[in-house]
This record gives sequence, structure tokens and C-alpha cells, in this order.
Amino acid sequence: MKVIGLIGGMSWESTSMYYQIINRTIKENLGGLHSAKCILYSVDFAEIEACQSSGDWEKCAAILSGAARSLERAGADCIVICTNTMHKIAKQVEMAVKIPLLHIATLTAKVLLTENICKVALLGTKYTMEQNFYKDKLIEKNIQVLIPNDIDRELVHRVIYDELCLGSISEISRRKILKIIDKLAAAGAEGVILGCTEIGLLVKQKDTSIKLFDTTQIHARNAALYAIDMQK
Repeated sequence: MKVIGLIGGMSWESTSMYYQIINRTIKENLGGLHSAKCILYSVDFAEIEACQSSGDWEKCAAILSGAARSLERAGADCIVICTNTMHKIAKQVEMAVKIPLLHIATLTAKVLLTENICKVALLGTKYTMEQNFYKDKLIEKNIQVLIPNDIDRELVHRVIYDELCLGSISEISRRKILKIIDKLAAAGAEGVILGCTEIGLLVKQKDTSIKLFDTTQIHARNAALYAIDMQK
């Protein structure tokens, strides 16, 4: 079994889900008392968020690259960045180590293609929704990407940082996010990417009829399957 190197803490609320999903996937496939071999490097999210807000992505890259090198030295066989937004600097992290980085958007695109999704809505932080680092991974697979309007993007971003990253689950916010999802479905989206690892804490498949693609589930599950050489 390969050792999974997790860069987490962005936020720790969703990182804890990674640990659960990875171990459940290992147990489902290997049975018995099997669990995952993994190493976690958890960063201080306040430091990362300050860099995001100021646009200092080079410092973000330095912090996460340092974390990746530490995981590699500790024996990790792959790197998993437990957040969508920080894949903005995935290339720098990938170049800092010799072990592979499992890219969350690449894995999500693969799942979308297996589901024959050609037009998808993307929810996430404003960085993920507005910038190209994530969307390009989908577009290069001929998947059309829809994002919410300006006001709705601000609402989603605020809910992520001011509520979900702090462990607050609000029914009012759930209803607002579901209304945004309804708008995107009406605009032609065949599915919705929960492109922030916290959104799945708020919105579940049972809440809507449109197909949801929870990137936390996709990323963590694929990391586990990679570790046991079962990734398709």
C-alpha cells in the first residue's frame, strides 16, 4: 500500500472528511482491519487566507511546497492538497517534489466524463469560480463550465469563509445555495461541482434533484484507490 501525503488544514473541517473517506474506501476494498497509510501536514489556515486575500500566491506556493517536501521526506508516495482553491499553485507544489500530485480538478473531470456530463456548474471560492486554474482542467476535456453571477459568487464565497470554514452550518445559507443551484440548472447545467471541500458539509444530494459532484468525496476516494493500485 502506498503512503498518502495530505496537505490539509484549509480548512481542518473538510480535512477531517478526507481522513474518514480515505479510510472508509480502504476498508471497503480490502476489508478486515485494513486502514490507510497516510501522513498529514496541516497548515495554519489563517496564514493561508491572509495570503489569498492579499494576492500573495507566491507565499502560498512556498508554504505548500515546503509542506510537500516534508511529506516526501517522511515517506509519502503521493501528494494530495485537501482543498480546491490551493490547486491554483498545484504546479509549483508538483515541481517541488519527485512524487506525483493527485490533482482534484483532473480527477473531477474524469468522473464527469464517465457520467457523460458536458455542461457543468462550478461552485467554490471566488478564486476557484473566477480564475482559470480550475476551469481550464475541465474545458480541456470539452466540458463547458457555468458559474454564478457576481452577487451569487460573493454569497457562496462568504458562506465558505465566514461559516463553513468555522464549522457553522446554517439552514438559511443552505436554502440560498440551493436557489443558486436551481438558477444554474435552469441555465442548462447538467450537474454541479461542489468545488470547495467545505460545500459538501452544507449541501447534500438529497437536497436537490440535479446531480452533485462533491470534490472532497472524489479526491479522497481516488487517493485511497491510488494507494492500493485500484484507481481506474
